[in-house]
Amino acid sequence: MTTTVRRALLLLLLTPLLYVLAGAPQAAFAHTELVSSSPKDGADLAKAPGHLTLTFDEAVDLADVRVLTVGGDRLPVSRAPGGGTDAVRVALPAREHGELAVMWSVVDAEDGHASSGRIALTIGAPAAKTGGEAAASAPAPSPSLRKALVAARWAGYLALALFVGGLAFVVLLWPRGAAEPRSRALLVLAWTVGLLATVASIGLQGAYGTLGGLRDALRPTTYADLLATEPGVVLAARALVWVLAAVVLGALLQGGARTSRSPGWRVGALAVTFGLLRTTGMTGHSSEGPEPTWGAVADFVHLLGASLWIGGLAVLALAVLPRRRASELAVVVPGYSRLAAVSVTGIVGAGLVLAWQVVGSYDALLHTSYGQLLLLKTGVLGAVLLAAFASRQWVRTRLDLAVLLRGDAATVRPFGYSVAAETGLVLVVLAVTSLLVTADPGR
Repeated sequence: MTTTVRRALLLLLLTPLLYVLAGAPQAAFAHTELVSSSPKDGADLAKAPGHLTLTFDEAVDLADVRVLTVGGDRLPVSRAPGGGTDAVRVALPAREHGELAVMWSVVDAEDGHASSGRIALTIGAPAAKTGGEAAASAPAPSPSLRKALVAARWAGYLALALFVGGLAFVVLLWPRGAAEPRSRALLVLAWTVGLLATVASIGLQGAYGTLGGLRDALRPTTYADLLATEPGVVLAARALVWVLAAVVLGALLQGGARTSRSPGWRVGALAVTFGLLRTTGMTGHSSEGPEPTWGAVADFVHLLGASLWIGGLAVLALAVLPRRRASELAVVVPGYSRLAAVSVTGIVGAGLVLAWQVVGSYDALLHTSYGQLLLLKTGVLGAVLLAAFASRQWVRTRLDLAVLLRGDAATVRPFGYSVAAETGLVLVVLAVTSLLVTADPGR
């Protein structure tokens, strides 16, 4: 077993210890949902009630609950007398007869996901519905906002993988890469996209939680409101870690291979890596389920393995292979092949734990949108593994010939094609992952 593989295994095995030192999460379950209302939805009442009581499946903050009339007027919300922190009372407008409809929404304090619905009551004799009431439906974020949030998450995942995996590739396998313009540009691009995607996600998540539009994501008040919540604090912490990552990256770009061997720099790089991976996992569904600690550990291992695999793949495809230097191919390619094998093992094992933790049953896997997206991700990942297998076969059977021919283009080209296919499919996997984060697991 080579030194590189031993280091990768050690990092994967030390993950639970690092996580315990950082603090375990509290138990959490799916997104906040409405359990019951009093009066019930669809009830026929002789007299209009003065208030409506909403009970949720977990504690809610009054500031996170919004109830609107069909006309868009926000109704006062307070704690229900004698109820717990999971129940709220809504003051209703006066209505003599006809339909009284309200739209409610609540933001999950753990991940910022917004749930919403509509409650309609019939007062006295039913009256003809107005056009506005007939067309009214439960509030929801605009489709363009949801697409923008998914795009920001996709960019964030990609930047994380390129930065963490790229740094690991350069430090563990290719120290000369610290002076190669292509690898330097890739790391700088990853850092820039990671920071910008995180900052953009704060505004987009804030607008998403309030069921707003894209314009709301640009308002300073949206940022201020989200930063006062737990999801906002996590995103702010991630942005701060990205700022600290600039120090690590700047030192590497200035000092090159010598800096990458420095114990002090490696400690800083490990701290930044841990911070980026942990804060990214805290905005997902890993802590939802019966064993939140194991879910969070599995999510960390999953992100770490994916970053080592994807980031290394990008550096290999964009910086190492175009040089076609026989000495580098002889050392770097086999080293990455072994590192990728360890990473994929971690990805698959942690993915199984996460699927059991978040989905919870075969029925949910087959009949919920989250489960179907997870199956799609698994199918695309299977195609990626086929491309990776083709790359590994080339390393076993053709690498020696490529080295003897000093990186002959015709000999290396098939390996480049399989690496390119692997890279393209990985981008699809990241896109599906971004959709999973905004989907309701439906446990």
